[in-house]
Amino acid sequence: MRIRATVAAVSGALALSAFAVPAAQADGSAVPDWGTISAGAGQSAFGAATAADAAVATLDVSFSGMKVNNGKAVVVGTKKVSVPVTYTLTHAAGIDITSEDFLNGPFLYLKSLPTSVEQDFTDPTLFGDEPATCKATSATTASCKALIDIRPGLGDLLNSEAVTWKAGGLAIQADSNGQLTGEKWQGKLGTAKLQRHAKLTGTNASPEPVKKGKTITVTSKLTRANWESGKYAGYSGQSVKLQFKKKGTSVYKDVKTIKSGSAGALRTTVKASADGSYRFVFAGTAGTAPVKAVGDFIDVK
Repeated sequence: MRIRATVAAVSGALALSAFAVPAAQADGSAVPDWGTISAGAGQSAFGAATAADAAVATLDVSFSGMKVNNGKAVVVGTKKVSVPVTYTLTHAAGIDITSEDFLNGPFLYLKSLPTSVEQDFTDPTLFGDEPATCKATSATTASCKALIDIRPGLGDLLNSEAVTWKAGGLAIQADSNGQLTGEKWQGKLGTAKLQRHAKLTGTNASPEPVKKGKTITVTSKLTRANWESGKYAGYSGQSVKLQFKKKGTSVYKDVKTIKSGSAGALRTTVKASADGSYRFVFAGTAGTAPVKAVGDFIDVK
């Protein structure tokens, strides 16, 4: 969830509300939409209170051992993706991490690490819809897990942001009057490579049945997610391998490499030699995930 956030006190509770905006327009406070922090009967607005009433302390907490998506690349298509994150939270003995007034969670950031919920916020940052859930492992440590939610269709990502992001952790705490009393932003906790999802569709080997030695035409189409349009578009000019698996065997072998044409079209010919399945394989690029097509069986007479 990439956000511009505002904060309001509602019915004596400290509510953190957010709405998604395109990357180029993101501004305001860097606060995730983690719902409501129960804060007693106070009626002051989060932002106004912190700026006018008191300085916000740096919470005595730290994040370590953060692992995003089990260390694998985060592949995003055109629909929401929830990315699992695990880490260890270490905190001072006086901080009650089970309190409703304390929340923490991971985030991904592309450029500068945020330093305050009050700052003007323009750099790309991705949070989860909900805070982390943590289980104490000692008096001052906890094992935590969370999700980072990405919605490309709501402007969370630009195509140019299919790169390596940095991982960070955020903890916030309020007092009984609903005012922010502490926060901690910690960066450089790891990395996550974001990639655009790719598809190989419509694989077809024809004609069939076909006589041995005759020409077979194999076709398909390579597309990848366009995060800005919310649709898949042809991916042209890419090297794609044609592979063949002979009937009765379990291994595909390379036949040839071709380039995807206009709108990602793939078309090539081979001589029929034996019953088996043909498929295309795309190895991927730095910003686009690899993909293997489902094989198409052909009967050779």
